[in-house]
Amino acid sequence: MIRLGLRLAIAGGREAFVRLITIAAAVALGVGLVLATLAAMNAVHSLNHRYAWMNTGLAQATSADSVHADPLWWAPRQDYFDAQSIARIDLAATGPDSPMPPGLSRLPGPGEYFVSPKLHDLLAATPAEQLGDRYPGHEVGIIGDSALPSPTSLVIIIGHDPAEAAKLPEARQVSSIFGTSPEDCASCLVGYRAAGFDLILGVVAGALLFPVLIFIGTATRLTAARREQRYAAMRLIGATSGQISKMAVVEAAVAAVIGTFAGFAVFLLVRQPLAAIPFTGDPFYPEDMTLSVANVLWVALGVPVAALAVAWLSLRRVRVSPLGVTRRVTPKPPRAYRLIPLLAGLAWLYYLNGHRPRTSIEQVAVFLPGFLVVMSGLVIAGPWFTMVGSRLLARRAQTPSTLIAARRLSDNPQGGFRAVSGLVLALFVTSVAVGVIGTITSDHGSRTSRFDDGYVRHMFWAGDRYAGPTGTPAVTAQIEGVPGVTDVFFLRANPNFASEVPDPAAGPYVMACSDLARHPELGSCPAGAAVVAPTDFAVIGGGPAPVWPAVPVTPSDFEQLPIASIQVANDGSTGAVERTRTLLEAAYPDVRPPYSEKDFTTDSTKMFAGWVQLANVVILASLPIAGCSLAASVAGGLSDRKRPFSLLRLTGVSLRTLRRVVLLESVMPLLVVAAVAIVMGLVSAQLFLRAQMETTLVPPGWEYYVMVAAGLVLSLAVIAGTLPLLTRMTGPEVARNE
Repeated sequence: MIRLGLRLAIAGGREAFVRLITIAAAVALGVGLVLATLAAMNAVHSLNHRYAWMNTGLAQATSADSVHADPLWWAPRQDYFDAQSIARIDLAATGPDSPMPPGLSRLPGPGEYFVSPKLHDLLAATPAEQLGDRYPGHEVGIIGDSALPSPTSLVIIIGHDPAEAAKLPEARQVSSIFGTSPEDCASCLVGYRAAGFDLILGVVAGALLFPVLIFIGTATRLTAARREQRYAAMRLIGATSGQISKMAVVEAAVAAVIGTFAGFAVFLLVRQPLAAIPFTGDPFYPEDMTLSVANVLWVALGVPVAALAVAWLSLRRVRVSPLGVTRRVTPKPPRAYRLIPLLAGLAWLYYLNGHRPRTSIEQVAVFLPGFLVVMSGLVIAGPWFTMVGSRLLARRAQTPSTLIAARRLSDNPQGGFRAVSGLVLALFVTSVAVGVIGTITSDHGSRTSRFDDGYVRHMFWAGDRYAGPTGTPAVTAQIEGVPGVTDVFFLRANPNFASEVPDPAAGPYVMACSDLARHPELGSCPAGAAVVAPTDFAVIGGGPAPVWPAVPVTPSDFEQLPIASIQVANDGSTGAVERTRTLLEAAYPDVRPPYSEKDFTTDSTKMFAGWVQLANVVILASLPIAGCSLAASVAGGLSDRKRPFSLLRLTGVSLRTLRRVVLLESVMPLLVVAAVAIVMGLVSAQLFLRAQMETTLVPPGWEYYVMVAAGLVLSLAVIAGTLPLLTRMTGPEVARNE
């Protein structure tokens, strides 16, 4: 039986060869996506391990960290350049046994620094007054990859004399370099909680693998009717159920093994492009996208086993009764109880509104089952929606082709829905992704600051209050001479806010009305006021500039108040912003660097852009997979109906009528269930947004509707592309030979 199964799978003619290649391709695609998801999870863990040393001094050392006799002065801070974050570490060795960060060949001495490759290139391409002058000394080496979370990381490690390093802001002595991954460290400030990313990648894998699994199932069912008849005939002449199962398992095993090996090749092809997607904010190193031995064994063994199980289940009718295949009967119509899983998934997402867990990991853990249940519910309820739509179509049928298609769908709605199920899930995933991402985009841009990208701000914050210099700093004249700078003014500490009983109507700082008059976009002063207290410079969804409350501070007293923030208005050019930043950092080497509004949102913007790209990957991958599933299903259905279609042609039915039947059988469930999937996707997005972010879904823009329309048009093109097969499949010789 095994040899016969191999012959049927490999040498069973053109039909068997096409089936073998199609199933192998479906398995290869699924395996490639599974491997890519597992590799991405491993890459997140590798990225986190590279982040570990940056938490030195920020998290408590563990027993696994090597303790050195000579402590190391350590002063971390953050810097920016053109909206790019720079990690800066100032350090000084106190002896020969001081600990050394990873990626260095030696500790930098006074006046020396090591930089990451990306920062090395940036320093070489940027005028010194915009960036290089911020860092004392000269470059002596490149930081190795083992210390860099990403190829695009900007990191600098600067050496100092111990006496000088001790005076740096927030400098501390450390006797070891922190080596615990942030995913295992509750007090770490740098890095990611990888468990949350694992769950998020699990959602992505589900969104991708659902269409792939349907594609595999569709490809496995190619010429299913003909194979079932062949196996049933073997049963009738004496073959046992076990022998039939062995042949089917061998056929499926050949395709699964070929597809599994091809899937590893697919992974190697997509590994490099996927590593470049910065969904954590930065791209991965390609070598971090690796697979463990357990990953390889799990996929290499699990996928063929799953394929064999599918083949075993697909022959349940033949195993039960060989005559059950030859005696065709109308399947039982789907019942309304198929809606229960779909409604249960929506009910769970609705319940989470007001009952979501506090931690992000727990939130993902409870939202993931809800979305998966809704997706499963769409697949389970799809035949019922198809049946309802076909019955409505039959009642309004005006042509023979419409009536034939409606009756066929009504008799077998499971088969009609199966053809479009992959595309339906793709539309659901697209609707959820566009709805959530679009709403976050809208909310992200609705709250801005009146200090736009044309301002550079340097804040002076000490403990629980603002405490900068008084008067007019000497650096002011230098900044005013920078090309592109239009104004320099100050926000000073509000004495009422700093008192033991702060004025609730007053903000933390005050501003001179003479300065505010030059910047009406920030607000205005009441008539006769000299100094006002702005309470909030944020703008929610736009709005007019407010009139700020006056404070009883004279202009002369205003000049003696400590500066809370130096505000530098400029034309927004990189040269003006970065030269200003360099001057301010040199004058005030504070832990908090000068920043513009663009810098302030850098991290969230990068992370958000990464999720947008990840959503695009899901959408762009699921739609072609669904199209392939649709093509395979329509082609397989035509192949299984060679004889009835050829007999219809012999009785006088035109080829044009048969084509309309095929089109209607595919288009009707596509449009009906696609509409349901789109609605369910937007409803699920709304429930998620209300529960997770307490916001309301923003209706998708025209781009979404263009995307959906394009997907439907391409689907119709795929269906139309299979129609020429009717000419070859419905000739008189087919009816004679079948």
